Amino acid sequence: MSDEDHMARALDLARGAAEAGEAPIGCVILDGAGEVIAEAANAPIAQNDPTAHAEIIALRRAAQALHNYRLKPGLTLYVTLEPCAMCAGAISQARIARLVYGASDAKGGGVAHGARVFEHATCHWKPAVTSGVLASESAEMLKAFFKARR
Repeated sequence: MSDEDHMARALDLARGAAEAGEAPIGCVILDGAGEVIAEAANAPIAQNDPTAHAEIIALRRAAQALHNYRLKPGLTLYVTLEPCAMCAGAISQARIARLVYGASDAKGGGVAHGARVFEHATCHWKPAVTSGVLASESAEMLKAFFKARR
């Protein structure tokens, strides 16, 4: 399966988040063999938890599935929106090998924008980053979601 196929699954999760009233962001984590080991959608409202971003929930589920806080090498994390600084920090701590994201986030992103977490000398682990996969689909979903709430 391609990056687009995996991002399409993340977009499906994002749609589910939107239907639940959450910001439409979805995340999928695959092992080195391409098997899904965890997935999640944004849920800070439902969980009453400001850290319940899709990436954080998926990382927690991956750690539980692997029975280890140190995630095994070779994992790829797909997420529909550029991770914020908190999520980028968690991705580094989890030792994710590759990060693939859809839409850029000039306001809240922490990878290519804002804090640029992986560029800091104090960042101990830096994943390979691929951006822009199904970016227009992700951006349109986010724009429509927030437009409907204004």
